[in-house]
Amino acid sequence: MSDKEIDKVSGVETTGHEWDGIKELNNPLPRWWLWTFYATIVFAVGYMAYYPAIPLIEGSTMGMSGETNRSVLQAELKAADEAKAGLVSRIETSSLQDIRTTDELFRFAVAGGQSLYKVNCSQCHGSGAQGAPGYPNLNDDDWLWGGDLEAIYHTIKHGVRNGTADARDSMMPAFGEGILEAPQIVQVANYVMQLSGQEHDAAAASTGKELFAENCAACHGEDGKGGRDFGAPNLADQLWLYGGTVDKVAAQISKPKHGVMPAWGQKLDEAEVKQLTVYVHSLGGGEQAAATQ
Repeated sequence: MSDKEIDKVSGVETTGHEWDGIKELNNPLPRWWLWTFYATIVFAVGYMAYYPAIPLIEGSTMGMSGETNRSVLQAELKAADEAKAGLVSRIETSSLQDIRTTDELFRFAVAGGQSLYKVNCSQCHGSGAQGAPGYPNLNDDDWLWGGDLEAIYHTIKHGVRNGTADARDSMMPAFGEGILEAPQIVQVANYVMQLSGQEHDAAAASTGKELFAENCAACHGEDGKGGRDFGAPNLADQLWLYGGTVDKVAAQISKPKHGVMPAWGQKLDEAEVKQLTVYVHSLGGGEQAAATQ
C-alpha cells in the first residue's frame, strides 16, 4: 500500500508537511530552470575569477584578465591621442591663416578651442563668450587690442597687464586724483554719453567736449572711437565694460578699473593657443588681418 498522500483539490502529491491545516504540495522546479540556475552560478564563479571582483582593503582582486575600467579608459584615451596627434602637429607648425582656411584643420581647431575655452576662459567671459562687467564680449566686433588672428593670438598667449614682458599693457590715469575736478569729470561723462548717442546733459557735454579733447583724445581719438595701440575702448558705440550710465562712466574716469588677463602661453602649449585663437576668431567678431602695402 502506498503511503503517498494526494491532495484532493489539486490531485498533486503532498510532501507530508502541514502548517495550520495547509498542506505543502510536492511541485519540484522544472529541470530547465534548475539547470539555468546552476549555469548562472558557474558563470558567476568564472566571472569573479576572470575579472576584478572581490574588494580588498586597498583595491580589489585583479582577476585572470588583469583588465579594469581604468585600464580600458586609458587605452581609449591613448588611441584618441594617437589619432589626433597628426592634426595637433600640423596645427602647431601651420600659420594661423592656413589653419583658418584649411577645412580639416579649421574644424579640428574650433572643436579643440571650444573645449579649451570652457575649461580656461568661461569663468570670466561666460559660457557663451558673452562677457560680463569688466570682461569683454567675444562675440561682437568691438575689440580693445584688435580682432584679427594675430592680434587675438598675441592677447591670448601673453595676456593683459599681468607683469610679463610681452603682455598687453596700458593704464588710464585716475583723473579724479588731482587732474580734473568732480564737476569736470561729470561734464566729460556727459560728452561720452553724447558720443554714443545716449541721454545726456547737453550743456555739460558742451564743456566736456573741450575737456575730452585736452585729456582723453590722445588715447581714445578725437572722435572717441578708441585706439588699439593703447587698448583704449571705443566710446562712440553703446558697448561698455564697466557700465554705460553717466554715473558709471564718471566713476571710471575718476578712478578707473583695469582688467588683468593671464598669459595663457605659460599654461597652454603652442597648438592649444592656436586652437583657442581660431575658436575665438570664429565666434562672430573675428576680423581679417590689415592689408599690407
